Amino acid sequence: MNWEQIKGRWNQTKGTVKKQWGKLTDDDLAVIDGQRERLVGKIQEKYGIAKEEADTQVKTWESMKVNEREDDVQSEEKRKAS
Repeated sequence: MNWEQIKGRWNQTKGTVKKQWGKLTDDDLAVIDGQRERLVGKIQEKYGIAKEEADTQVKTWESMKVNEREDDVQSEEKRKAS
């Protein structure tokens, strides 16, 4: 899933963001509003880490979401084929 897809599905994605970074509040998620740089900034602020570390965490999370999305697509294709 690329960031445009995450942004477009922000209401559905907020739960997984909050699960990954539990210190983020609902108010934080409302401020972030699907904006990647805002997410990085809030993670940096809440966890007291460098921007580079927060960015690395978001990149890792993004790659996990891409893998999950590919698995979902493959499962759907298998279901349709049977």
